[in-house]
Amino acid sequence: MKELLCDMCEEHCEHPETVCRAKAELLPENTVQQLAETFKILGDGTRIKILHLLTNREMCVCDIAEALSMGQSAISHQLRVLRGARLVKFRRDGKEAWYSLDDDHVVDLMRQGLEHISHE
Repeated sequence: MKELLCDMCEEHCEHPETVCRAKAELLPENTVQQLAETFKILGDGTRIKILHLLTNREMCVCDIAEALSMGQSAISHQLRVLRGARLVKFRRDGKEAWYSLDDDHVVDLMRQGLEHISHE
């Protein structure tokens, strides 16, 4: 097992095998940054409310704004952020844009988050 140990682990660690394996399993830095950015975007209450509304139905900006008692420009801004993170998508129908969750992964994120906070 010695050949698997890096020099630093062998010299400075109490459990070098565990540390070396853990280092080998680290996520690539770009993946870490992308995931952190996604969680940062999910850390906004208004965005969570929008995602929750879109979990059950497709909605236009004016309906989301009305449901949340907010201005359409504020909702449009939040939708732009969510769209940039690939959490929501839209389709055009005439002059209106209809928003929905980008895919089932977003539904799963919301569901798992709700399950996590409600279990004891």
